[in-house]
Amino acid sequence: MTTANVYQQRPDDLSVKAESPLHHAGLGDLVGKGKGGAGIVLREKKLQGHLTLRGDGKDPAFASGVQQALGLALPAALTVVAKGEVSVQWMGPDEFLIIVPRGEEFAVEKKLREALDGQHIQVVNVSGGQTIVELSGANVRDLLMKSTSYDVHPSQFPVGKAIGSNFAKTSLYIRRTGEDTWELLVRRSFSDYIWAWLQDASAEFGLSIEA
Repeated sequence: MTTANVYQQRPDDLSVKAESPLHHAGLGDLVGKGKGGAGIVLREKKLQGHLTLRGDGKDPAFASGVQQALGLALPAALTVVAKGEVSVQWMGPDEFLIIVPRGEEFAVEKKLREALDGQHIQVVNVSGGQTIVELSGANVRDLLMKSTSYDVHPSQFPVGKAIGSNFAKTSLYIRRTGEDTWELLVRRSFSDYIWAWLQDASAEFGLSIEA
């Protein structure tokens, strides 16, 4: 049996103060203050559990173990699969990003280690280092076309696709989760810049904030 130092990085008591990468933006205070009919609706999916999993994506035993632990099959290259609030994103041939509801990351990590025991893997909790910004609305694709050189036309970027690309003057991951819903996986160090960029880039379409 493989042993590893696994510990609870986030207290079980959800009343303990925790600040997301966009805490400084005061998004909660902006809810309901945007113009009606805004073309862009923004929501930070904050304080979720983010786990980076490394292993041989071509190994049937690895794929089977992940499905046993998460109830989700490994995603194909450049895609993300989801079930409820749990998602798995392909980051590379041997790297996957797992996102789970806040407070569940410790239990999920233990499930993964148990299901993949004896295999050459790595599980790292990276929850504090990044966040997800969800964008929805009729003009999201227009905003993305102003922000990235990657082709976001539906024929090239269907629902379920996820890629790393340039965005404004930095880089992040773009995930399409619905017909008019996209997610930006943003590193904490870039969150302030991305928030400023999104405000400016969405000005012509109208921006509203959701909790």
